[in-house]
Formats: sequence, C-alpha cells, structure tokens
Amino acid sequence: MQKRILSLVLLVLTGCSSQTPPEQAQSLPDGVHFVESVPNAGNDVVIPYSKYVLDNGLTVILHEDDSDPLVHVDVTYHVGSAREQLGKSGFAHFFEHMMFQGSKHVGDQEHFRLITEAGGSMNGTTNRDRTNYFETVPSNQLEKVLWLESDRMGFLLSAVSQHKFEIQRSTVKNERAQRYENSPYGLVHERLGEALFPRTHPYSWQPIGYVEDLDRVDVNDLKAFFLRWYGPNNATLTIGGKLDKAETLAWVQKYFGGIPRGPKVDNPAKQPVTLAADRFLTLEDNIRQPMLMMAWPTSYKGAKDDASLDMLAKVIGGGQNSMLYQSLVKTGKVVDAGAYHDCGELACTLYVYAIGQSGEQGKLNQIYDDVSTVLSSLAQRGVNQKDLDEMKGMAEASAIFGLQSVHGKVAQLAAYQTFYGNPNRLGTELKNLRDVQPSDVEAAYQRYVENKPKVVLSTVPNGRTDMAATKANYQPAERIISKHQHLADNELHLREPQHESFDRSVMPQPSAPVTAKVPELYRLNLANGIEVLGTDYDETPTIELQLVLPAGRRYEPSGKNGLAELTAAMMAEDSLRRSSEELVSRLDTLGSMITFDPGMYDTVVSVTALKKHLPETLAILQERLLEPAFKADDFARIKQQALEGLVYDHQRPSWLASQATREVLYGKTVFGRPAEGTMASIQGITLNDVKAFYQRYYTPNGAQLAVVGDIPPSELKADLAFLSQWQGAPAPTYVTPVLQSQPQAAVWLIDKPDAPQSTVRFVRRGLPYDATGEQFEIQLANFNLAGNFNSRINLNLREDKGYTYGAGGYQVGNKEVGSSVFYAEVRADATLPSIQEMLKELEKYSQDGLTKDELAFMRLAVGQQEALSYETPSDKADLLRQIMTYDLADDFVSQRNTMTATISKQRLNELAGKWFNPADYQIIVVGDAASLSSQLKTLGRPVHQLTPEQ
Repeated sequence: MQKRILSLVLLVLTGCSSQTPPEQAQSLPDGVHFVESVPNAGNDVVIPYSKYVLDNGLTVILHEDDSDPLVHVDVTYHVGSAREQLGKSGFAHFFEHMMFQGSKHVGDQEHFRLITEAGGSMNGTTNRDRTNYFETVPSNQLEKVLWLESDRMGFLLSAVSQHKFEIQRSTVKNERAQRYENSPYGLVHERLGEALFPRTHPYSWQPIGYVEDLDRVDVNDLKAFFLRWYGPNNATLTIGGKLDKAETLAWVQKYFGGIPRGPKVDNPAKQPVTLAADRFLTLEDNIRQPMLMMAWPTSYKGAKDDASLDMLAKVIGGGQNSMLYQSLVKTGKVVDAGAYHDCGELACTLYVYAIGQSGEQGKLNQIYDDVSTVLSSLAQRGVNQKDLDEMKGMAEASAIFGLQSVHGKVAQLAAYQTFYGNPNRLGTELKNLRDVQPSDVEAAYQRYVENKPKVVLSTVPNGRTDMAATKANYQPAERIISKHQHLADNELHLREPQHESFDRSVMPQPSAPVTAKVPELYRLNLANGIEVLGTDYDETPTIELQLVLPAGRRYEPSGKNGLAELTAAMMAEDSLRRSSEELVSRLDTLGSMITFDPGMYDTVVSVTALKKHLPETLAILQERLLEPAFKADDFARIKQQALEGLVYDHQRPSWLASQATREVLYGKTVFGRPAEGTMASIQGITLNDVKAFYQRYYTPNGAQLAVVGDIPPSELKADLAFLSQWQGAPAPTYVTPVLQSQPQAAVWLIDKPDAPQSTVRFVRRGLPYDATGEQFEIQLANFNLAGNFNSRINLNLREDKGYTYGAGGYQVGNKEVGSSVFYAEVRADATLPSIQEMLKELEKYSQDGLTKDELAFMRLAVGQQEALSYETPSDKADLLRQIMTYDLADDFVSQRNTMTATISKQRLNELAGKWFNPADYQIIVVGDAASLSSQLKTLGRPVHQLTPEQ
C-alpha cells in the first residue's frame, strides 16, 4: 500500500497552502466554488484537503483517504454557549439534543435508527464556541448521511413540537444531574466560571446551562435560536474517507445548495479578563478528599503566547517530571496535582489543582501554601531546554498519532476552519510549539501568574468549611436575567429551501455494500516461545505493540486483591539503572509511551512509538520490564495513592453499582472482588508481595505479542532480540471456583444520601466469552431490546418518559464467567417508575420476542459495523490480541457476519425467553435509601441494604 502520510525521517514542520490550478479548472457543480487545495507535502505534517464554498455560504472541506471503506462526516456550526443570551443559558447544548429529534422528511428518532442500521456511529457535542454533529459510516452510505444532515439544517423547525421540547428538556436535566450534581467535584468548573468572569461574559456559565433557564423558556425560544445561528453560512461541512470527489460535490450541492443563507454572523470579539484581587470561594460537596483549584485568566485561542502558556502548564503540572508532581505528589503531600491551560475562542484560563488526602491531613490551607511555594520557585528555577524538548517530542508525536483515524483528521480540519478560517493550521501550531524558547515560557509566567490575582476554589466535604484554604471573600454577583418575552408563532419565519429539483422525501439508497478489510496477519514465535501475531500498517510511520503477560488479578493470592494493580504501578517507577524521571524524560522526548494495564487474566504492556524511534523505545521497555528497582519509598507512595483511590471510587455511583453487581453475582470468589482491592487487602500487601508476584507471573511463558505497524517481520524479530532471550517461570494455571447458587431475585439498595439521581442495574449471570457461540447470539438478541440508541428500553426511558440521559444493556464474559446487565441512571423521583418500565420491557420481549422489522434492522446494523472496526492501529492490535487470547480462527469475523445474516427469528426469540426473563434478574439501586426503601418494597421483592466492600 502506498504510504499516504509523511515518512518523518526528518520532521519539517512548516504549514503551506497550495492552490492547484488543475482542480480549480475542473468542472464543478453550479453553485460550488473552489477555494484551495492542500496536497501531501513531503515531510510536512499536513492533512491533505480541498476546500470549497457554496453560494449560500456553506464551507465544504473534502479529505480523501481510501485506506478503509468508510467515511466520516462532520457539520460544525460556529455557535456554542458563548452565543447565548443572558438568562437563556444551555440553549446551544439543548439544541444539540433537538437536532436528533427528526426533521420534516426524517421521522422521530429516525436519524439514530438510519445511521445505526447502516452500521455507523454518530453523536454531537457542544462547547463554549461551537457545536458539531458527526457520523462515521461505511462509504456506501455517504449520500444518505448528506441527505440526513441537510434535512435538519434546512427543514428542522417544521418538525419541532412542544412535546419534543419537553422530553429533551427532561433529558438535558438528567444529563446535568448525572454529570454535575451527582458526580464528585462535578460543580467545580461552574463555580470557577462564575468567579472568573463577569455575569455579562458568556464564559461565566457552562454549556449545560442552568436548570432555571431551561424551565423559563419554551419551544419558540429554541426555534429563534436555530434561525439565528444554524444557517449554512455559519457552518462547515467536512467529509473524509473513501470518496469520489466529483460525486461528493454533486451530492453536497444537491442537498445543501438550496438551503437559504442565514443572518450574517461575525466572529466574536476576544474577551480575555483580568482580576483586581484574589477571589477565594468554598464549595461543599459529597466528597471525602478536599480539592484546591487555582485559576488565572490568560489570553485567548490563537494568541501569540498561546503555545508558551501551554508549555507553562506542562512545566508546572503536566506529568511525572512536572514541578507539582515532583514536589507534592512524589513526596506524598497530596494525592494528585496538575495544571492545564484551557483555551477558548474568547478567553483562556490557566488552572492549577491539588487533591488532598482524606481525613484531617487533607486540609487545604497547608496545600495552598505548598502549591504557592512550588509556583513561586519557578522564578528562581527557570525553565530549561530539556523541559521543552520533552514536551515538543510528545506534541509532535501526538500530531502524527492523531492522523491514524479519519475521524481525527476530519475533526482537526473542521476545528481549524471554524476558528481560524484555515484548515491547514496543524503545521503552524506545531511550528509555534517548536519555536517556544525557555524565555517565552518564563515571560508567560511573569505576565499571567507571578503575583497576579487569581480565583481559588476550595472544594471540601459537606459541613467542613474549616478545611478550606482560607475563608471565602467573594460571592459572584446575582445573575442578570431579562424578563422573558414570549415569541408568538407569527414572529418566527421558517427558512426552508424552495423549489428543489428533486423529491427530498425519497431517501437515497446506498450503493453496493462495502466489505470490511480485516487485516492480513502474519505469525512468528520468539526463541523463548512468545507467540507473535502481527499485521502491516503503513498509513502513519508508527508502531504499536501489545505484550500480553499472564499476570492478571486471577492469580492474586487470597486476601491480596489489588496486588496486580500495585505491581503494574510499580513497573512505571525506577529501574535498576535509571530513575523514573529519567525514563519518562527520554520517552517524552521520543514521543513514545509505555504503559502497564492489569486485567483479570493478564497485564497488557502497551508500546506506541514513531517507527524511527522504535529501537530506543524498546531499549526503555527492556529496562522497565526486566530491571524494575522496586524501591520501598516508591511502594509506600503507590500504596497510599491506591488507598486514596479507593476512597474516591466509593464516592462514584457507577463504581458502587459495578461492585455491587460483582458481589451479588459472584460472592466472595475472585470474580466478586473489586479490581482495585479493598482497604484491608491493600494495607496488607507488602513490597515482598509485589516482588513475588512479579517473579512468578511476569514471565514469557504463556505471553503473547500483538504488533501493528510498518515493519517487516524480520526487522521486528531483530528489534525484539532482548525479549526472545527473556527467561521466567512456567505459565500459570487456575481452577475455576464453584459458584454458589443465585440468591432469590431481590432488590439490593446501596445508600447514597440525597442523591439527585439513582443508578439502576438489572443483573444476572451470563455465559463466558464465545466469539461465535451462544454468548454472541445473546448479544444479537439484545440488540433491539437494549443494544442501541433506538432500542426499546432507551426509547422508553429517555425519549418517551424523560426519566434518564441514557439506558441500555449488554452481555459480557471472560474465560470463565459472564453477566447480562441492563442499566440506567434516572431522576431520583423516577426511580420506581423507571424500574417498573424496565421490568415491563424485559417481560414483553422475553415472552413475545422481536418483530420482523427489528430482525431486519439488527442484521443490517450489526452486519455493516465491521466495516468500521479495524481502522486504527489500536483497533487492529485489539483484534489481534482477541484472536490470541481466545484462540480464535483468523476468519472469526466472517463467521460472525454469517451468523448475523442467517440467524432465525425463532432462535432469537428462544434466546430472549431464556435470557431476558425479568424474574431471573437481581435489581441493584444506588440512591437515597431514606426516600427509596418504602417505594422499592412495592415491587414485591425482598429489599436488602448493601454496602460494597471497602
């Protein structure tokens, strides 16, 4: 395959735009005008594209990439929460939801259904400055996607109703409750925004908005927002992947060309802010670990010193070698600390944070003094070139890794066009980073941080304001809310296309189905028996390796759960030859990463590197893997961090529900234990336990290696010489424990006092993983019940009732056991009715099965999904690892596609009756026990209070 991205033998980071006369001279559809094209440019970091504009102002960017049979479509509107009016916060995000509710020629929920049926994925996101909608689909579905996107751009409002408005208002409230009110530290950025910016500044509120604003408005306010901002002249349509340029432009003009231009939209003025004095605030939260957050106003996106500020944040708190980590985290003074530069179109902010330990030693006054001391030392310490070289290495490598997916490339092009009017900005940004000198970073520190006013937010446990850094001295002003003026229907004028030359009500049909490109594989064995499975990938000059060692939680001694996690964490510390700081410094400079990730049966050692740096990266892997120092002081710190991690986990409803699931289904067996361990087990683990676990289970015997990259097997084998010489203990074995019989179906209630939401799960034991057996068939049977957005459970609870932000279900298994799970996070006051609706859906589906239309939908959706499954090196590596772990046939994907296409309705109904009977499921609820206990008893099941093991 011809390489499509730079070789990077030498990385020359220059950004240049080249208008090519041949393309400009090509015959284009009427109403489509060529602007420029940027080709591949030798060794430059470039995303090739062609740019056009339609008569109505729509900007169109095309990127051709035929490496996989897929396309990614992105429509970005230059409108986010910063365009909202005072007192009408949350509109941009609210409208993101409404754009999925159907349009004039697309029925309710049909957008999701059609994309899912096509085997694609889709979503939308909103931030302060833009809203985007995107789909990734097999390439034969491109015309359909353009029809869908254009219909909601041109014909949305005639399908918007007050009923849809009310449902999505409930959905947004549920999302806010889930991500803000019911999440530890969820309100931190809202409080900081209120203190950093004047009430008239659009960054003073979050994109999610305030509930009272959503309650104040009606559907006509939303329509007016659409008419103001959602015109084609305020949008960028970016398409990347396997496409025919002429055909694509013809479709774009056909479907988008007739949409009338919206009101003129000017780029907003920059609005960086300054503070007159320090502002101290205190936020009480349902947490146990206090957090200090300090915020300094800086510049704006694209400012001259933007790159210097990014570098400053990394020097202060951007990793293991940063000042905060070395001074506070490594010394055990705080659980975590860091810094980041959050940059928006109007203004930017430098954040510095530190999380204290639970208990009295987490008081923030001392932590505030310690953080301040670290920051003030920067003036004396200065910034050295070595700091910057590390960061530049990672930045440049990240740019290359970002080119591995069409989604990533399209997203970059769309963002650069939206905010800079120039899709070809990647090289410019990298050059800006490369040009940063130590003196530039020091100047940014002096200009924005040193002795400059800031906002300091202390987030403390409820009732413990004495733990704050200092007494609060600032209260944000009252919000400015204008009197709501109701808009009458006759004040809104729909802006719909007129006199189109085609029948828009006829949905385009896809061309011939695409064929998934399952990677061609090669095999080899190292001298010590390590099995290697690899595939060639030459679209970027990168290598990805996943070394699978038989060192998972399955082999932890009784009472020592958490040992695999601690051992993996210790592998990232000092080696016998060099400190962890030296190793991290070298990896960062190379732009490489090495991670150790423990699972149930194995620990996966992942290596990513630019091809030219693979030998040096593997030398570091050799040192980390074969020469860990296992120092006592490192272990003491890692162990304390693990204990504090458990404290944090027990604050999260999702973790409580997951652990309750394990305990209810598997009791005291290895499958019922928390992966992270318990307070008792972690406290009982010694450094000798870690050394023993390493000696016994970090072994080449039973190990496997997945390799994806542009490297021939012979060269790979030479590079892995150190690995082939590695000797170790025999491959471990295990005996599956006898599981006790399931308890009577009951409700298991985990108390989370005053929780605004309840986490609900229906759980039962399932089957071990089987790629082509009944366990896979059950997943097919579940698809219409709870396996996609348009599933029965999600449409009921989210779209019909407004009880939740999302509901679904899945079947998962490992080598020995499995489980079937249905889930939803619901409004606290809708807990009981949500459970009742889930019971009804399970009962009906298990008794009556699926419909003929649902069968056809499942076959199309699941059958086409494979086309999108193996695009990136990470995707491919996961596939190879799956084949080796479960000893699958190379063509197991084809076997599954055949099963999907041929499985009968009768067989799926049999599976539904066998596996989805609600009487077989335990019900787990994480919520406010005081208000829920009596309600849950009406379900006619025993209600047990459960406290997950700590």
